[in-house]
Amino acid sequence: MQVSIQVNGTDQSHDVEDRTLLVHFLREACGLTGTNIGCDSSSCGACTVHVNGEAVKSCTLLAAQIAGDDVTTIEGLADQARAAGTSTGDADWHPMQESFHQCHALQCGYCTPGMVMAAVSLLDEVPTPTEAEVREGLEGNLCRCTGYHNIVKAVLEASGGAQ
Repeated sequence: MQVSIQVNGTDQSHDVEDRTLLVHFLREACGLTGTNIGCDSSSCGACTVHVNGEAVKSCTLLAAQIAGDDVTTIEGLADQARAAGTSTGDADWHPMQESFHQCHALQCGYCTPGMVMAAVSLLDEVPTPTEAEVREGLEGNLCRCTGYHNIVKAVLEASGGAQ
């Protein structure tokens, strides 16, 4: 079946099987490999992207379910920040990406795209969260390296909150 989705501001129209998960549509049909596949069961959050501005685990949706919708992946996050005039740092990143970099909020990096996308969504809902709210807000995303301390620190810094 033909599925058309707006991905990172670009129309992506591809012929895929009707059972194609959004994560596979993004990685295989669109060539956007920043969205990681960690479990295929919605347990880890490595595949988190934004659909119409809300964080979703892309292994839980069929691409056909969101035909015509707007998807932002980790690759498109900095572009959004540039367009909004909020990009930061030498690399011209989204403020959350810059905060993860500055706070050393990654170890192996596998969970990082999903964590960043979930954290951006969290701050959209709770602009100045407490440490407890950050931990609760990210509980659906797993870091196998146990880097949670610096991840929480990065989210708090991006929110302008105390560390």
